[in-house]
Amino acid sequence: MSLEHISKQLTDLEGKLPPVELWDPPYCGEMPMEIKADGSWFYMGTVINRERLVRLFSTVLKKEENDYFLVTPVEKIKITVTKEPFVITHWHWLDDVTPSTIELTTNLGDMLLLDEEHKLEISNNGELKVRVRRNLYASIHRNVFYQWAEQAEIMEDKKNQHLVINSAGLNHILGKI
Repeated sequence: MSLEHISKQLTDLEGKLPPVELWDPPYCGEMPMEIKADGSWFYMGTVINRERLVRLFSTVLKKEENDYFLVTPVEKIKITVTKEPFVITHWHWLDDVTPSTIELTTNLGDMLLLDEEHKLEISNNGELKVRVRRNLYASIHRNVFYQWAEQAEIMEDKKNQHLVINSAGLNHILGKI
């Protein structure tokens, strides 16, 4: 399986978010593609610099249990994801929105609100993540975390103190103090 072959299958889907959760094509093996912890995509050990191609591939990324696949209507190819497939690299407060709400941007340009649908969660290894779409998550870039930590408030429960940031009327826990 080659990048060119998959790319040709996906050109008609560009600009749309395909319904990969409805597709169950046959498994066609593994591809030497990896998404590194910093969100960069590699093919056969070489970084893929064409951002448009990476964005296109990200729209057909599917997670099943602990494995990641690129899925088209006719084939499913396993790839490696080191951490999470996306990284939150930018954020800002939305103007004139009540309650105050944070808009997040991933390394691939996905935009989402830090809200009930896209809450901060703590992964099994104790790192923060947020759901981008389906069951695909983004890690939080260190710079974003530090910026939030500067603006966060301390909240206490019966056992611990937590550092929290409020967005869309919800307290999102950054971690224990």
